[in-house]
Amino acid sequence: MTHQIIPTAEPFFLPGGRTGCLLIHGFTGTPKEMRWMGDYLNSQGLTCLGVRLHGHATDPTDMVRSRWTDWAVSVEDGFYLLRGACDRVFLVGLSMGGALALLMSTRLDVAGVVGISTPYQLPRDYPLWLLRLYSRFIRYAPKSKEVPGSSWFDKKAYVDHVSYPQNPIISVAELKLLLHAMRAALPEVRKPVLLVHSKNDRYVLPGSMERLDSALVNASDKTGLFVTGSGHVVTRDAARQQVFESTLEFIKRIENQSRT
Repeated sequence: MTHQIIPTAEPFFLPGGRTGCLLIHGFTGTPKEMRWMGDYLNSQGLTCLGVRLHGHATDPTDMVRSRWTDWAVSVEDGFYLLRGACDRVFLVGLSMGGALALLMSTRLDVAGVVGISTPYQLPRDYPLWLLRLYSRFIRYAPKSKEVPGSSWFDKKAYVDHVSYPQNPIISVAELKLLLHAMRAALPEVRKPVLLVHSKNDRYVLPGSMERLDSALVNASDKTGLFVTGSGHVVTRDAARQQVFESTLEFIKRIENQSRT
């Protein structure tokens, strides 16, 4: 069965200058998570592509059939589409999208990486065999024990948020494999990196950013930014403008360095 993309959750392309940003959403999320960021960066002259990861933004059954390598291919396809219109491409990812950005920066000729709310490992790091076994009996699990939206500071923004309501358990196993591949690749990341995390993130704890920073031993440039007053999806929550502006500042600084 073919499922249609959820309205307002479509991928997007915003043409601009010769610098491009590939915007990568998170686990169970949609390109809409990155749209406001894309609009802002595009208003500052950047070309932006909000990619839709395989199995996302349609129906959870599509995600169940996806593997982490499919998500990586979605990023690779987006990079080459954007590279055709731009001289340089930055990967900008939220949560799992940040993990994909860090990993794929070791496989693609990118100008830099922005990882936002990026996990170092799963919040509950169950063994892979247990996740796979559990998925045979129960297909979906709640995202958290909290009331949906309770961790958001901008409640109005949460009302319009679009994502799958539950986590497919077999997909959590795939996320675990992806994070394992990302951790193995971190010493190979040699491009400039900006890491952003909210101190109020209750889903991926802020200590994740420090662990990522410590593992990026060969990045040519490292910047870390903690924000407050936002939950996990900082690209749509109350501190989003600070994240947008800091991302632009990072991109402009790296561009200026490459010209000197």
